[in-house]
Amino acid sequence: MARYAEHVSKRVEVQYRSGDIYLTATGILVADSGRSIFLEEHFTKDSRARTFRWEIPYLYIVRVNGAAAQPPEYEAASAQEGTPPSPPMPRFSMRPRTKEA
Repeated sequence: MARYAEHVSKRVEVQYRSGDIYLTATGILVADSGRSIFLEEHFTKDSRARTFRWEIPYLYIVRVNGAAAQPPEYEAASAQEGTPPSPPMPRFSMRPRTKEA
């Protein structure tokens, strides 16, 4: 089931995680495979038109256009109970990690 099908062909902002880092990508959502979304961005560099495409798996998506992504276990629970529980908030710190002795 494609979670973000309603956003296809629209400009979206996606917040996703890469390890312990949260990143933001902006582009046109060109496809939703049911496992990943595919973004595309067109730009001009050195008087030449360029296209940048990338894939973001559902597992790493935190938000799309401000709507929080819900992991599959929350979708199953909401289908059974009628009201979805709150998904856990991502935890991250701006402090650098230190090695423990």
